[in-house]
Amino acid sequence: MDSFHVRSISLPTNSHPLTLAVEEQLCQFKSIEQVTSTSIIQNLSSLNKLYECVEDFLSTQDGECLDSNLDGSIMLLDVCNIIKDVLSQMKQSVQELQSSIRRRSNEVSEYIISRKKITKVIRKCLADLKNNKKNETEVSLLTEVEATTLAVFESLLSFVSAPKQNKSLISKLILNKKVSHKCDKETSEVMEVDTAVKSLVKGIEVNNVQKTLKALEMTLQDLEDGVESVFRCIIKNRVSLLNILNQ
Repeated sequence: MDSFHVRSISLPTNSHPLTLAVEEQLCQFKSIEQVTSTSIIQNLSSLNKLYECVEDFLSTQDGECLDSNLDGSIMLLDVCNIIKDVLSQMKQSVQELQSSIRRRSNEVSEYIISRKKITKVIRKCLADLKNNKKNETEVSLLTEVEATTLAVFESLLSFVSAPKQNKSLISKLILNKKVSHKCDKETSEVMEVDTAVKSLVKGIEVNNVQKTLKALEMTLQDLEDGVESVFRCIIKNRVSLLNILNQ
């Protein structure tokens, strides 16, 4: 099975320690064969540590060759905002479905409509990222950071989207092989809720459905918190880039 593998950029042996620190953090994104909420949350946490090292690394740089990274940071912030909106809408839909079930009205149609709208947004975002991917031959430390961030974001979007056979091209930016977005159905909170909702539509009583919905709500909250933290890191990183370029 394909794995999540960060490409080495073959830094010279006399690289600055802060440069090596960023490279070391890039290597912390370990191979994963199943995309789960736990692995995504761990990777979001790793992104925070990565951007802390990038912040230190930028203090050693001048303005040369950094202009292109400004556009990259804008793209990352845009994707972050889309992800935050998606997670917020999903969480709201889950909460409304929970309330509906407690009232015994089981108004699952609203959840299904919302789910379809959200999935459409996700697939458009993934398609836009694919169409705007960078040339693979353009390799530098900061482009590796950007590519790693995109791969983590893509895995998150794929995790929360409705199931669809869709091979990623974004991950080619940093992978020797394609990232596998195949989720373990036994552990995917999103899949469990989708299955439960389909059963409710058919009039089939679902045991522990509230527990399943609560588990998804908690997962979405954890993902929201992780993305928000990365969002703040990217903003801080962009401010540093602007300060360097304006010197």
